[in-house]
Amino acid sequence: MGLVFGLLLKVIQFYSYALIIYILMSWFPGARESSIGQILGKVCEPYLEVFRKFIPPLGMFDFSPIVAILTLQFATYGLVQVFYWIG
Repeated sequence: MGLVFGLLLKVIQFYSYALIIYILMSWFPGARESSIGQILGKVCEPYLEVFRKFIPPLGMFDFSPIVAILTLQFATYGLVQVFYWIG
């Protein structure tokens, strides 16, 4: 059980880093059109679209990635609590 738990936490952490990199790429012109940007877009956009449906951009600021990352952090916290409750 500990191996699955550890692996799941690492996947969530890796995905959080991928989201942060993808978000930072929006600050650089043409970065999302690069091969790495396209790969990250295929991985990150489906998750971000869920939050963009509920949180529209305010002017030129899009707060949905912040909520998406916070949701991943809450999921990590919930997994840790479940693991300690079970074990």
